[in-house]
Amino acid sequence: MSETPPAVLVEKRGHILIATINRPEARNAVNAAVHVGLGEALERAEQDAEIRVVILTGTGDQSFCAGADLKALSRGERLEPEDKAQRKWGFAGVVSHPISKPVIAAVNGFALGGGTELALYADLVVAADHAQFGLPEVKRGLFAAAGGAFRIVQQLPQKLAMEVLLVGEPFSAARALELGFVNRVVPLAQLMDSAVELAEKIAANAPLSVQGSKRIARGIHDGRIDSDEAFWEANRREAKVVMTSEDAREGPLAFAQKRAPVWKAS
Repeated sequence: MSETPPAVLVEKRGHILIATINRPEARNAVNAAVHVGLGEALERAEQDAEIRVVILTGTGDQSFCAGADLKALSRGERLEPEDKAQRKWGFAGVVSHPISKPVIAAVNGFALGGGTELALYADLVVAADHAQFGLPEVKRGLFAAAGGAFRIVQQLPQKLAMEVLLVGEPFSAARALELGFVNRVVPLAQLMDSAVELAEKIAANAPLSVQGSKRIARGIHDGRIDSDEAFWEANRREAKVVMTSEDAREGPLAFAQKRAPVWKAS
């Protein structure tokens, strides 16, 4: 019997750490193994003085990250680990896990739901020209609880952000570039070269200067972003209503069964 491949591949390339979600059969959707793998990669990057930049990407040419593994969720599987310290890292081990080292998302395909939330977490984004972004949680009886509901309105013009959040439709890499949501859009074949080139430009600068600049810009202090705390508290409050509703069970089930959901607003 062949061994199950790791959910996250980690490669150190000079001063760059590349962490790759490796579940192409599930469109690189996030389960507990991805959570632990990405979270540990960020911890390694923060603790290793030789690592100056992190690149997050996905395996294959179709999906960067399809968000939470809704099929696993519909089967009653946990999408986060048992370890409490690891759970504090937030969705995918990333979204409430700020580090001083700059993070670049190299978006190699669809980045929907949690995939967009990973891009929202990143400091810079390089996208393949066929990539798409979006927060479709409202179509699944959920909400963008991994930072999307507040970060999207911080990073896009408010009215456009509210449309993304409330309508749930995807938008293209080209549109993302127009809105300043991504830094570069390139053909897929050039994606990693472009991301690495950007990372190397950052890594050539004084490491402490770069890290201090990021901490100031993002408000990071003692491994947390204080200004985000009120938003995470709001997330927890709303989750008690939304995520425990009948609609929250119906949405993933309808998705798994490939049918239209029947909402009850309860």
